[in-house]
Amino acid sequence: MHPARLAALLSLSLLTWAPPAPAAGKASRPRAPLPSPSRPARLAAGYSHSCAIFTGGDLLCWGENMSGELGTGDTRFRGRKPDERLGPPVDLGPGLLPIQVAAGAGHTCALLEKGAVKCWGMNAWGQLGTGDTCARTQAEDLGTALLGVDLGPGRTARFIAAARRHTCALLDTGAVKCWGANHSGQLGLGDIQAHGDAPQEMGERLPSVPLGKGRTAVLLAVGHEHTCAVLDTGAVKCWGNNDHGQLGLGALGFRGYEPGQLGDALPSVDLGRGRTAVALSAGGRHTCAVLDTGAVKCWGDHRAGQLGAATAQGREDRGKRPGELGEHLPAVPLGKGRTAVAVAAGEAHTCALLDRGTVKCWGRNAHGQLGLGDTDTRGDTPGELGDALPAVDLGKGRTAIALAAGAEHTCALLDNATVKCWGRNDSGQLGVGSMEARGDQPGELGDKERIDLSAQWVHATRMAGDPKPPRKWDDCPPPAP
Repeated sequence: MHPARLAALLSLSLLTWAPPAPAAGKASRPRAPLPSPSRPARLAAGYSHSCAIFTGGDLLCWGENMSGELGTGDTRFRGRKPDERLGPPVDLGPGLLPIQVAAGAGHTCALLEKGAVKCWGMNAWGQLGTGDTCARTQAEDLGTALLGVDLGPGRTARFIAAARRHTCALLDTGAVKCWGANHSGQLGLGDIQAHGDAPQEMGERLPSVPLGKGRTAVLLAVGHEHTCAVLDTGAVKCWGNNDHGQLGLGALGFRGYEPGQLGDALPSVDLGRGRTAVALSAGGRHTCAVLDTGAVKCWGDHRAGQLGAATAQGREDRGKRPGELGEHLPAVPLGKGRTAVAVAAGEAHTCALLDRGTVKCWGRNAHGQLGLGDTDTRGDTPGELGDALPAVDLGKGRTAIALAAGAEHTCALLDNATVKCWGRNDSGQLGVGSMEARGDQPGELGDKERIDLSAQWVHATRMAGDPKPPRKWDDCPPPAP
């Protein structure tokens, strides 16, 4: 697999977090060694929670847990208190090992070693793919009781992506299937009905997204209410909500909510003459691609400068009108001679992993999610990017090998198998044993914030003293066989 494409796969898991060493005046939690060496290998982040897959096969999540999205068998948040241990790891069932994790707003999904998919947490729109609307929040909902998503006879997944209320899988055939909320046509099924929230809606009964005659997908990205795919040709197609031009069509109007809008009828995004995409990420209402040249282009919502395309005329959305894309859409200025290998889009900010392993971020910065030691927005005024935009201080001699962005926080997996995260932290999504943001004040990153996540949690089957949460759906019927 092309290195840039592999980096893209890692970045598309929208983010994960590991705890920073204490900045001045900020508490840290005590560290306990693991029974055996284990390091974070894959990252993912949802709206307000984060997850990591460890080299030993454990999947650990922390942060907000209102809907059981951490997979801990309860609804207690993790990562907000100095003396708090993270865990337990998610129980996926005996012998089942995760190879990728995707996190939404209130649900989380794991892609297992043999291509099965399991999801837990909120399920009001069927985003777990279980054919019902029952949340999976308690210990008895997990393990062998946690149903795998029915992808169809003999079908397996190669990649998964979780959004605010919908989930998508790239199948072994190159087809794309999506389920959950569908208010804007983000499932690509030609209607606005939720799918996966009732029996007999999954498996063979769930159509794949029409990508065009003979076309297959190689990458997926999901935003709040839109979905995009990189096709086998390197073209990009997007469907769903288009209120800010995030579908890259040069026109407004949602796609995918009526029959006949997708397939060959759906134009691909104009990336420029002869250009193709090697990496892709979808944010709240914007979309970004790394091109075959290493340039980054973004389209959609630009109110916070997240497209990195501010001009003297302002920071207008791009992609809503003809003539705004292709050669007319400038690449994001990354700095002299710099190119990108991966991109990660959050709610209203964007970050790029550059060719030398550095990270640069732009857009909204209210919680320090750009990692610049302040809360000033970048990219909403000309001259703020390129060589004028500092790289995130990852520590002396450190480089990043993977990148992910949550709603208002950002994480990077470093070359020494540690993780650095910065930005919003009110739910403990940074996992640092406090609820204070990181990166919003000077001196909070660099070597002061190097995290060894493997030393931050205890391997346990259940946390002592965990309250048993009330079951919210006692009358929820079991799914049909």
